[in-house]
Amino acid sequence: MEQTPAGKGLVLVVEDERPIADLVRMYLAREGFGVQVEQDGAAGLAAARRVRPVACVLDIGLPGMDGTEICRRLRESGDWTPVIFLTARDDEVDRIVGLELGADDYLTKPFSPRELVARVKAVLRRTAGPPEGARTRQVGPVLLDPERRSVRAGTEPVALTPTEFDLLAHLMNRPGRVFSREELLASVWGYAAHAGTRTVDVHVAQVRAKLGRYGGVIRTVRGVGYTADA
Repeated sequence: MEQTPAGKGLVLVVEDERPIADLVRMYLAREGFGVQVEQDGAAGLAAARRVRPVACVLDIGLPGMDGTEICRRLRESGDWTPVIFLTARDDEVDRIVGLELGADDYLTKPFSPRELVARVKAVLRRTAGPPEGARTRQVGPVLLDPERRSVRAGTEPVALTPTEFDLLAHLMNRPGRVFSREELLASVWGYAAHAGTRTVDVHVAQVRAKLGRYGGVIRTVRGVGYTADA
């Protein structure tokens, strides 16, 4: 376990390749984040539960317990700390599996450490709280409260990741307005379409699944994108 002092909060980095871990720690520390580094899955899971980081950066290919298993166990215990995956395999399986487990973002190796810092900042902005004047929004039976960052579908509470919440909020902010995947990627994730619009499709599918029988409030407009519509 290695730790640098916290400023903007502590980010847990679980990465078994020491040069990558050192580089990530250096760039995050430069931006004022505290950083704790663990190099295997079991130690990473224990640290996530012990130190309560503001975000977790998890390599998928870890010794003992991989990053997806860490994320799965955190989510099962009700811990929705933002998670960003790192993967050495550039294929849709890792990305989709990771996002379905409740991760917020991913980067494929090799990656720019500046890009990783930008992704961490973006996901933390999404958990910082509602903008001034934020109002409760409702589309059909789905009620979203930006102040409490809570969602109800009918009478049931719905647990969403920070990214899932912001995606739903963006759609519900303008009911009936059709957003392209590129628009959603830019507005919710904060980066350009070259990062891959498949991420949007996976998150939409996850939000629909969590809304259960009310998932139909998010409607696909073929060839265009998505809209929230009762």
